[in-house]
Amino acid sequence: MTVGHMSDRRINRSARSLGIALFLLLAAWLTGLPAWAFNASRRAQWGKKIGPLSVDRGFGEVTISPNGRYVAWTIGSDIDVKDLAIGSQPARKVASGTEMAWSPDSHRLAFLSHSEGKEQRQLDVVNFTGGAAERLTNLRGALADPQWSPDGRTVAFLFVSNPPRPPGPGSPIPAPLGVVGEKPPFEQRLALVDLASRHVRMASPPNLYIYEYGWSPNGKEVVATAAQGRGDNNWYVAQLYIMNVESGNAEAILKPNLQMQITAPRWSPDGKQIAFIGGLMSGNLGGNSGDVYVIPARGGVACDLTPHMKASAHGPGGLVWLSPNRLLIRELVDGQIGLAEINLQGKIKQLWTGNEFSPEGGSMAEISMARDGRTSAVVLESLDRAPEVWVGRIDAWKQITHVNIDVHARDKRVESLHWRNGNWEIQGWLTYPRNYDPQRRYPMIVEVHGGPSGMITAACGLDFATHGYFVLCPNFRGSAGFGEAFQRADVRDFGYGDLGDILTGVHKIEETLPVDKDRIGITGQSYGGYMTMWAVTQTHLFRAAVANAGIADWRSYVAQAEIPRWVIPYFGALIYDAPAIYAKSSPINFIKNVKTPTLIVVGAGDGECPAPQSKEFWYALKSLGVKTELVIYPGEGHEFRKPADIRDVQRRSLEWFNQYLE
Repeated sequence: MTVGHMSDRRINRSARSLGIALFLLLAAWLTGLPAWAFNASRRAQWGKKIGPLSVDRGFGEVTISPNGRYVAWTIGSDIDVKDLAIGSQPARKVASGTEMAWSPDSHRLAFLSHSEGKEQRQLDVVNFTGGAAERLTNLRGALADPQWSPDGRTVAFLFVSNPPRPPGPGSPIPAPLGVVGEKPPFEQRLALVDLASRHVRMASPPNLYIYEYGWSPNGKEVVATAAQGRGDNNWYVAQLYIMNVESGNAEAILKPNLQMQITAPRWSPDGKQIAFIGGLMSGNLGGNSGDVYVIPARGGVACDLTPHMKASAHGPGGLVWLSPNRLLIRELVDGQIGLAEINLQGKIKQLWTGNEFSPEGGSMAEISMARDGRTSAVVLESLDRAPEVWVGRIDAWKQITHVNIDVHARDKRVESLHWRNGNWEIQGWLTYPRNYDPQRRYPMIVEVHGGPSGMITAACGLDFATHGYFVLCPNFRGSAGFGEAFQRADVRDFGYGDLGDILTGVHKIEETLPVDKDRIGITGQSYGGYMTMWAVTQTHLFRAAVANAGIADWRSYVAQAEIPRWVIPYFGALIYDAPAIYAKSSPINFIKNVKTPTLIVVGAGDGECPAPQSKEFWYALKSLGVKTELVIYPGEGHEFRKPADIRDVQRRSLEWFNQYLE
């Protein structure tokens, strides 16, 4: 999504994904979530239900006008706008919808609104000074990511015509029928609507799936990440394109190899360069992390500005040009969220780091920059304070909303821990049990984030802690937030070094705190689900396990998953060229070691970690007499969307641990 004065979008939605990941542990907080057409509004609802403060009113997004005078945000489906020049005047609702974008003149707001039920969205525009919203499109399909052209005459957006399912790999995937592979994949194209005529046309070639894009300063071109063929799987081989919006001619200016994925393409204000985030990324749900690169806008050599940074720039929204020579990056750093400024010589200046415990800190759910490159609007949330909108210069924000004033913080204690395993220093978060008494001994649950290139923050394990558990959330090797070398440290080593990092952290806590070593459990989702399955085959330390959407056998996985391309850079070869590498990291090959009671849950339509993987692990445990249970949720994909199913997973998980860790 574009961030900048023409479209002051989020420096991303990762806090919304964290709201889900805190318990379900999707691909960790910092695989953020994209603005796919059918599910963006639901994500804001999930965040408020599962967030650290059980917030009654959760913010979906925030955006400041280019002139810095107006701030708009969403709560549920409501779009509220506040005039900062009239501080005493309360915000007012101007429309209902999501994915807002200010016009360059700061007078109008484009957004996606629901039409004919909850699923179909259309592009609308409202002049917030008065009048009703006007409809710009009447389409059948999935719309996403509206952006105004620099002259304000056109609004671009991504469009999939009549998709057979909601776009995105996290959506429920229908079972393949008939001759598999014969039907052409649906395509996400760049569409343009002329404000004067309301005419809509497709601006990108029909054989190119557009993932992200941004206007050039002159409005004649866009930069885009795109790939031919299946959108979900081919994200991992996406290239950087420059496309003429009149002719539709698209030219690739960067063709990265499988060892680097790209996100957040941003055109410099002077039109000379393109910035993007590149690195080894395990997920295409958004919120990917890596180094910051620049490349000449007409092609050339991409230059890594941050080759030694001990942090990760975080996309897709975490990159903003402040001037032709300066960029703002949203970074993941040592388990926290930060903002930094970087120039084209690679000099980094830290501007802000979110400290979940500080009264003035908190995780940054949203940030939007005005045209002046100084004024910003953010949503800040911490363990001590519910989310609210703040405005001002970075690290000098002032609160302008009080919609959650009656929400009280939970009784909790969270600490950042560091320990060494081999050559690596590992960071993790430890949440103490509610009403902690150092004279008692407590059970502990290890929560493993997804990815593996995710990262978990201090908002860790709060639900389990409320019920009397220590909770350890480790950022093991392979995690984002500690530099690209650390993020690549689990290549060809799934399950070995990373599990060692986790076990070393567990033993450190056992030595210093009253944790009962006979009552330790483990859980995780996605890669965390795989690590849960793997851990119980490698050690008897864990007395109970809950594996959510795990992977039992990497060899069968590549033929079952919708996105098998992601594993090739990690294993270093195709399964058929190096089967032994895949086999040595497959839990099913060590299944006879398992003694741990294991609950397994998965969505029936999960395309990222398919349900047959969970069934295979469950069947093996059941055949070997290990206590186990498998729950497959109909209509769910990799991202659970139904509140009742989310609550059911929470309930079953807690009951499982209570039963076996008494």
